[in-house]
Amino acid sequence: MWQVRWLSACGLLLFAIIGCRTSATRVGEKFSQPASRPAEARHGVDDSQSLASSRPKSAEGIVTATYEEATAVQAPPEPVTGLSLDSVEELSLDRLIAEVQAVHPSFEAMYAAWQAASAKYPQVISLDDPMFGATFAPASFGSRDVESAYAIEASQKIPWHGKRALRGVAASWEADSASRDVETTRQKLAEAAELAFWDYYVVRRQLELNEQNNDILKAFRENAVSRYEGNFVTQQDVLQADVELANLEQRRIELDRVDRVASGRINVLLRRKPTEPLPPPPKSLVRDIDLPNIDGLLALAIEQRPDIAAVAARTQAEQAKVALACKQYYPDAELFGRYDKFWQPTSTQSDLQGQVGARINVPIYRARLNAAVCEAMQQLAKARAEYDQLVLEVQSDVQSTFEQVRESQRTVTLYADKLVPIAEQNVGVARSNYDTSKITFLELAISQRQLIEARDRQVQAQVELQRRLATLRRAAGGSLPDAPSPVPQTEP
Repeated sequence: MWQVRWLSACGLLLFAIIGCRTSATRVGEKFSQPASRPAEARHGVDDSQSLASSRPKSAEGIVTATYEEATAVQAPPEPVTGLSLDSVEELSLDRLIAEVQAVHPSFEAMYAAWQAASAKYPQVISLDDPMFGATFAPASFGSRDVESAYAIEASQKIPWHGKRALRGVAASWEADSASRDVETTRQKLAEAAELAFWDYYVVRRQLELNEQNNDILKAFRENAVSRYEGNFVTQQDVLQADVELANLEQRRIELDRVDRVASGRINVLLRRKPTEPLPPPPKSLVRDIDLPNIDGLLALAIEQRPDIAAVAARTQAEQAKVALACKQYYPDAELFGRYDKFWQPTSTQSDLQGQVGARINVPIYRARLNAAVCEAMQQLAKARAEYDQLVLEVQSDVQSTFEQVRESQRTVTLYADKLVPIAEQNVGVARSNYDTSKITFLELAISQRQLIEARDRQVQAQVELQRRLATLRRAAGGSLPDAPSPVPQTEP
């Protein structure tokens, strides 16, 4: 008889455990609904049902997949190191950005942090491990007065309804926030790669201009030597030409150093040795760029910035933690089954050995519980304030960068339409006047120096426009609406 009752008790306990796990699975199925928009992070949540309905999509696969399946599906590709560019004739901006995002350690670190956060969900919704215990009375073994005394017990802790679901919602939103951090890192790497590319581009263009200006001044010097030998000018003209050539040589030394630094910066982003050679950049840029409307750009930035979405997801997680803290006022249960055969006389046949029961904790220390709720509410208030502050900062960043891009556009147009053409005409007139002895070589050198500076600043203005566009794209969340991408193009 006691065997039948013991089996019944164990079956009852097993049924309770399976029923609780099934309930958790059903709660997890409710999480498959779409995530709410970031603005909804400012609404209060009172129970697990409303929180479960706003679970982010990024954790859907973890609800039903095992840990092995989840990690097998989401494992990142092996990092590519030592990228070879020997067969590349020209350094492409798009390829550079893609390679940097693929191999940079910071992206791998953020990806691993996201996977770690995603792995928390199956842990927090799981029941605690069941407990098994055994008690023996050594003196009873071999006794003629009592039967062998021992007790065997199995127990399972069951949290109050909704607690595990709320833990899962909080973990899901935290995983969603971590995934947004991955996207933020990806966009920052794209910006860093593009800025490094433009540094490399501008120094190569400046080296070309330096070489062209050096050839022009050499021709000026030969003309000055010819006129000096014909007694049309003094030796000072030749010496002045040598001074200008020496200044260009000093500029070349400076540009060589900047070129090595720019190349090393790109190599480091690609996880290559800083001293490895790079293919040359493109020869020219796309000049015409149509900026979108600033109001639409501000709205787009709030919608697609991943760091704003990350803070909104953390706000949702804090909402779940507030609801979870309120659930701590309710007790948790512990179901157990026990077979007790302790100090029974050998002459007694008892049918009371099989037992089932339950234990609950008594949450009577309200000061601790109240403090936990207060802490969770303050964390939620902090997350909401951080969300509002970030929105303001993003709007300021977008507006400031937008104005910088507009300034660069006007500057590039000014150099192309006025400053450089006027400087070229000035040099042409000065050269004719020098040939007819109307001006000195110093005046000719000054006009040529002004042209050199105008061309150098024109290249810098063009590249500064591309830098600011890269920053504007990152500030807007990765893309600009109705605006062509500033992709370098090679001259035919």
